[in-house]
Amino acid sequence: MAKEKPASISVQAFADHHVITQPNPLRRVLRRVDEKDLDDPVARAEKALAGLSGEFKDWMAIECDRLAAAHAAILKDGFTTDSSQELFRAAHDIKGDAATFGFPTAGAAAESLCRIIEHAPDLERVPAELIAHHINAIQAIVRENAGINNAGMAAALSSKLRGVADEYLAAVNRDRPEHLEAILAPSIVPGE
Repeated sequence: MAKEKPASISVQAFADHHVITQPNPLRRVLRRVDEKDLDDPVARAEKALAGLSGEFKDWMAIECDRLAAAHAAILKDGFTTDSSQELFRAAHDIKGDAATFGFPTAGAAAESLCRIIEHAPDLERVPAELIAHHINAIQAIVRENAGINNAGMAAALSSKLRGVADEYLAAVNRDRPEHLEAILAPSIVPGE
């Protein structure tokens, strides 16, 4: 099939300026659709999400494994720049994905862990149990999420972790008002 010759550029000259109009080659391939024939993009997205929902638990398990590996590296070699960043990224990814994947309380626990990593003046001095409890809670919430009765217990656990983390961070940041303000701010994770 021969390619159509492109329309020429039109130039309108005025006393103080020129208007150059370039042809739009996309007009030939676009088609108008009546509004009644449009499907609902939100419904399409929800349908696509529902089709993937069977994989969410596996994806969250992979994220939990990544978090555990980052923590294991820290236990082995201590806090390095790379290991701290990987722990933060793993927790942050869980925080971001958890609600979409059906694990909102895991997201709340991951947010609390992110806050510790972000606002602790010295990660080496953070009680190891505080970090371990967060990681264990996230893993348990993801592992046990199937039962509806676990939702209340998971929410209580995440809330308790957040309270302990905030208490610790407030104490170690007494002399750092810029961090103290962020620590005392309310949670952005729903349900917290």
